[in-house]
Amino acid sequence: MAVLNRWRLAIGAMMSVTGLALSTMPVAAAEIKVLTAGAFKPVVTAIAADFEKQTGHKLVIDNDTAGALVKRINSGEAFDLVVLTPGALEPLAKDSKVVGGSVQRLAKVAIGVAVKRGAPLPDISSVDAFKSALLAARAVAYIDPAAGGSSGIYLSQWFEKAGIADRIKPKAVLVPGGLVAQRLVNDQADLAIHQISEILAVPGAQLVGPIPAEIQNYTVYAGAISGNARDAEAARALLAALASAKTREVLKDKGMEGP
Repeated sequence: MAVLNRWRLAIGAMMSVTGLALSTMPVAAAEIKVLTAGAFKPVVTAIAADFEKQTGHKLVIDNDTAGALVKRINSGEAFDLVVLTPGALEPLAKDSKVVGGSVQRLAKVAIGVAVKRGAPLPDISSVDAFKSALLAARAVAYIDPAAGGSSGIYLSQWFEKAGIADRIKPKAVLVPGGLVAQRLVNDQADLAIHQISEILAVPGAQLVGPIPAEIQNYTVYAGAISGNARDAEAARALLAALASAKTREVLKDKGMEGP
């Protein structure tokens, strides 16, 4: 009996040591697939290297318009974390495509006006001045509303409300996604309207400023974890990093504000 008890104690000690060793091992690195609406991509990209260094995880970042991302998710595309507008996340949460309780507001961004660097800056200080700048432009670039980009949808509605839609349509350069201000660099347009964070991401573009406050439309971005995330804890760690005070400083540099 004494021998049996000593054997049991020895086995128990071995299991304790093994358990301690396992508990102190680093968590396995994960590959986190991030789907982000275009305006927020510069923020995710800016923190990626530091996050990967601190956690050992690897980020795979893919961006598209909000509408296109919703279609991709509803079509069954795999992802771990998505950054979209709160309105776009609501139906995804109802369908369990994202974890409803994980939704967290991250930032907001205003719509701005840009010209090619070195070109004269138009007056956009008032609604009337902004309208005059639009009508005087040779070609105006903005996100194609049909692509689901939030700024494009808002602008097309405002053009109608302002009574200038018929005059803007012939000169409109509709961009299906990506950086609208690139159309300034290649001379397809001489005025571009897009989220400020997207304008600042184009080296050859010059931000004139935000559209007038009376007609400004902020887009809010929120993050959520996939209902089928391969590593929910890793995705949660990234979401926490995106919501951190340190990232708030990055937002300012990228032309965005806290939510």
